[in-house]
Amino acid sequence: MDIRRNLPLLMTICFLSQMGGFMILPLFPLFIEEFGLSGWMMGVIFALFYVGKVIGGVPAAAIYKKLGGKKALILMLILLAVCMGGFALSTAAVLFGLLRLLQGLASTGLTVVVRSIIGDEGNVDNRGLYNGYISSSEGGGMVLGPVISGWLALHWPLSVPFLLVTVCCLMAVVAAMGMKTTAQARANHESGDTLSDPLMEEPSAGVKQEPLDNLTHSLISTDEVVVDSTTSDSHPDTTVSTAPPLSSTTSDALHTQAADTALSNQALNSTMSGPTTRLTRRQQLVGYGTVHFLEMSAYAVFLTYFALYAAHIMHWDPFATSLAFTVSGISTLAAAPFVGYLSDRMGDRLLLCMLGMFLIGIEVVVFLSTSSHLWVYVGMLIGGVGGACYMDSFFAHIGDHIPDESRSSVIGKIVSAAEIGSIVSPLVAALLMEVGSLYSVFVFNLVLIAAAIVVQAAMRSRYRLKEG
Repeated sequence: MDIRRNLPLLMTICFLSQMGGFMILPLFPLFIEEFGLSGWMMGVIFALFYVGKVIGGVPAAAIYKKLGGKKALILMLILLAVCMGGFALSTAAVLFGLLRLLQGLASTGLTVVVRSIIGDEGNVDNRGLYNGYISSSEGGGMVLGPVISGWLALHWPLSVPFLLVTVCCLMAVVAAMGMKTTAQARANHESGDTLSDPLMEEPSAGVKQEPLDNLTHSLISTDEVVVDSTTSDSHPDTTVSTAPPLSSTTSDALHTQAADTALSNQALNSTMSGPTTRLTRRQQLVGYGTVHFLEMSAYAVFLTYFALYAAHIMHWDPFATSLAFTVSGISTLAAAPFVGYLSDRMGDRLLLCMLGMFLIGIEVVVFLSTSSHLWVYVGMLIGGVGGACYMDSFFAHIGDHIPDESRSSVIGKIVSAAEIGSIVSPLVAALLMEVGSLYSVFVFNLVLIAAAIVVQAAMRSRYRLKEG
């Protein structure tokens, strides 16, 4: 699959799905009134969404490996469309909770599949930029979603926004169907076009998977294969991905050598292209999972309690609160491509991740310090840039340091584990609000942000130590 050709379609998919998610976000208070739900029941429904996100990452990674990027995207988007259409027709809290659970599954599935596509098809020079484009498109959806649904809710029945989101999901399905698959690329190659990397759409069909702990052995094998190739008739710089397909009469030994060369080159590109590290797979998974757990915990607290803080502490009206979200979305939309480009050029992606979390912390400090609309909006502007810095560089960094054959699985585990924080942190914040105040909730938010920075600094020092 040609990532450059399909990138606009991926951006369209992310824009439509993110817009749909943020379109229904401001409608939950209306659901409480319409269904007569208690605050606790509404809290359970919120939690079910994050439960779905927790358990959705690993299955999504498996589906991606089994079906390929295009089919996995279509499946997740159809599931989202079913959920949104179900919301419009729902009359019972139990059904609504079930749909929220499925929505969480599909939401995480989209994240895993899209980021895996970027990780597999990109490289150390462009993953940050491509992730920036994705974050930018998501920021556009975040900007438009609340505005559209808020206006519709004022003039139309409550089911109309959900029906519109259903249409958006179906439009995203059409965009996914337009993506060029490996089979299509192969057909074009036979007619004279360049063949794209088959590991994108059939990541399990390329080479045998290798545990990350054996990465050092892969590098040794690479050296052996290179020496082998220089003593043969083939050119030493020629790789399997650019060589013509082997004929059916080629010997088994030559097939074995070609497969070993592909595996070794793949491991080399995934590790040597970025900072070299000997961190084990478990160490990397724990480190990345912890960082994303803390970031998602802080984000969930912000999404859940900022509106309450704005209403009860800053005495803002709902429109002013919605405008704050819009400013943050615009900031992310504008900054993401530039931040991604900077991430590629700098190479030190973890440093940009730390900067992003620091800027998000500034956002929180600002609205804890003043209720001035202007200053809070400036803080939201800064926080939006911080979010772009973190998301672009974090997933690009994973793409640089995790081998191709295990990248989608690792991303799935990280995303799922991080969503546990989205369940736990709002509950902890609720207890803090009961014994303290809304102010203490965002002090807790700052603690989460600071912890994420510390963990990233520790990981960065390990990488730099290995480089030295």
